[in-house]
Amino acid sequence: MVSIVVTGRGGAGKTTVTANLGTYFSGLGLSTLLIDGDVYLPKLAFQFGMEDRSVSLHDLLKNPELNVREALYHDSLSGVDVVPGSSSIYDVLDTEQGTLRDIVSSLQVGYQLTIIDSPIGIPFDTIPTFRLADYQLIVVELERSPMHSVKRMLENEVVKLKELGEAYGLSVGVMINKVRESLDDSDEIVKYIEGKLGLPVVGIVPFDPWVPESTNYGRPLLSWYPGSPASMALSEMGEILDEWIFGSVKKSRWEKFREAFSSLLPRGTTKYL
Repeated sequence: MVSIVVTGRGGAGKTTVTANLGTYFSGLGLSTLLIDGDVYLPKLAFQFGMEDRSVSLHDLLKNPELNVREALYHDSLSGVDVVPGSSSIYDVLDTEQGTLRDIVSSLQVGYQLTIIDSPIGIPFDTIPTFRLADYQLIVVELERSPMHSVKRMLENEVVKLKELGEAYGLSVGVMINKVRESLDDSDEIVKYIEGKLGLPVVGIVPFDPWVPESTNYGRPLLSWYPGSPASMALSEMGEILDEWIFGSVKKSRWEKFREAFSSLLPRGTTKYL
């Protein structure tokens, strides 16, 4: 049984990554559970068209007498099981998080992989679940800005989350999302994260207009449009994570990235570096 917590700032794409990684690993035959740990702004249900379910994580938090399995919903297209949050503002305001760790511990029994979608920034809501996790995936979205600004942003954002994960004994990796820069520029960023910050980059996913469309239709991108650029990159990241978590890496991560994205990202430099 392996657990991953997904962290990062708002808008980086944590929830989208959670849904699609779950879809990828379920496709490998692993029993996979996704939990919306963003107690105050839950969005995971929208990725699967599961809004307004009768029992949610918030109901479990408010009523300890409920069987935790009542909040489990199976998505037949992706094969994953999902524990959604409530979209009701009243449920969010009345929620106490004191039993979250116990609920997650009970829910993940019997699953080979559990992925927890955390709130933005320092995930105070889900910190208790870090004791149940093995891995932390930090999702980073690069802004269009000079490299020195990107480096400051990475240091400010990633270092804090790295230190938090390592304090709980987690293996920490970084995923770069919504990439618009060229492959050469991405290479520079990867070298900085791995060299200066000391973290492995386990995925690079290009900006893809099919992502919001799949969300609008309540489907993870991997099942909505598996041939899109982001889908192919997410699958490549899933393969790397599979090797990182469940086996040994046969090629270097960046060698795989270059093979996967050489046809997806433009060559050459940009004005941002």
